[in-house]
Amino acid sequence: MELIKLHDKQFKPFIKKEDIAKYVKRIANELASDLGKDEVPIFIAILNGSFMFAADFLREYPHDCHISFVKLSSYQGVNSTGKIRQLVGINENLEGKTIVILEDIIDTGNTLTEIYEIFRKKKVKKLIIATLFFKPDVFRKELPIDYIGKSIEDKFIVGYGLDYDGLGRNLPDIYQFSE
Repeated sequence: MELIKLHDKQFKPFIKKEDIAKYVKRIANELASDLGKDEVPIFIAILNGSFMFAADFLREYPHDCHISFVKLSSYQGVNSTGKIRQLVGINENLEGKTIVILEDIIDTGNTLTEIYEIFRKKKVKKLIIATLFFKPDVFRKELPIDYIGKSIEDKFIVGYGLDYDGLGRNLPDIYQFSE
């Protein structure tokens, strides 16, 4: 892994794909153990960033499940705009179902607040949050996060589905903004 340039910014190596795979497997196994094989959850991947996490997670999850997608956005460049726009909604009937949100990263919690609001109205049986990365230093909400792959410092990252203005999603490793 070496420095990369995306648009006008430099990014340094941060987390290798082998380590990411360990985090994903651990979350999938813990969740499968907690839910048991008789519970058939609906996994909801938050697009675009979580598509790689969701795909790898589902390959590791050993029980029956469903998958759906929702697209929410709050980033412009390397900064959160603080305003959530729901771009693609959920069409399935979720009432009485166990829902597991698969997030790529949780930082301020603004997106998570919107997720809770959306699913509160759906009368779900249980709402579980699983995130690959978590930035505890900037998280300002009183909302539970049930499964965390890795807590990281508050620096912008790309790779493994995460992007900088559209670039970097295809990188198998995680890179951190190098100031």
